[in-house]
Amino acid sequence: MTQYFAGAAGFDLTPEGCLSQGKETLLEVQVTNGKIPAQAHYDVLGLVAEQVPDRANVSVRYAQSLDFDKLGTLTLACKAASNVGNVLQRVARYHTLISDSVRYHVDENDGATVLRQEVLVGSGPGLVFSPEAGLAAVFKAIDNVAAHRITPQQVAFRHAPPRDVHLFEDFFGCTVNFGAKHDGIHFSRSTLETENRLADRALSDFLTAHLDAELAQLDTGPSLVRSTKEEIARVLSEGLPKMADIARQLGLSVRSFHRRLADHGVNFQTLAEETRRDLALGMLRDEDCTLSEIAFLTGFSEQSAFNRAFKRWTNQTPANYRKSLTS
Repeated sequence: MTQYFAGAAGFDLTPEGCLSQGKETLLEVQVTNGKIPAQAHYDVLGLVAEQVPDRANVSVRYAQSLDFDKLGTLTLACKAASNVGNVLQRVARYHTLISDSVRYHVDENDGATVLRQEVLVGSGPGLVFSPEAGLAAVFKAIDNVAAHRITPQQVAFRHAPPRDVHLFEDFFGCTVNFGAKHDGIHFSRSTLETENRLADRALSDFLTAHLDAELAQLDTGPSLVRSTKEEIARVLSEGLPKMADIARQLGLSVRSFHRRLADHGVNFQTLAEETRRDLALGMLRDEDCTLSEIAFLTGFSEQSAFNRAFKRWTNQTPANYRKSLTS
């Protein structure tokens, strides 16, 4: 996915994790078993956000360039689903098999059904591309399998609009709202009932059984990485926790905890830092939270220390970042 996105932005990302433009190397990211960590993905997106002002153009090109058949069983299951509504349900249920950095939900909102995106892992300026490019790609996939062109009621994004927002309106074929309460695509009931071109009930049942078996092979609860970050977040207001304390809360020895995190390609210090950053970014969206409260809740004894850490994470002060959300 990251390679497709880099290509859409006019960059090249090698399998070894080298991001370049022409002969200039812009960034090198870690690659483990053919994958890069979620935050490294957002680092690539953040670099694009800083260098390419036309965000909508990049997101639309990304969605149009994806080869959805390479996503395997999930794509086949969506093609075999009876209608658009069933496709939304399958995206929400099985997307975790593709990525553990975002999650999709199907919600009811003012008479419409909303496919809503939730970012689980990641931070920085590249976060704007997660809903923009992600929802554009999902919409393109849904439209590809439907028997005829579908049109959402509206598309909503929480952040400020790009300068080329008209490209989103042309792509989705509807109003695109920014500064919303969620990131999602709104569908009418009649659109959900649109049949798919290749609907096949027997094949659909077979494929969803296969996907359910894949889900069953995952941890029945949250992954260790997610559990670790949740436990860190729970105690951060008391200060940055020690690795031994979190391991004990998760029922693991320190040695086993360290080894299992390493199997995921991360370490405790990195997860603690990511948790602080993600919490801070989320709370800055809530104008009722003061900067001093955010500093305390993310484990900093002084606001000045929080300010320095936040500038290291984002190259912005917390106040400027909050201001950028509404600009």
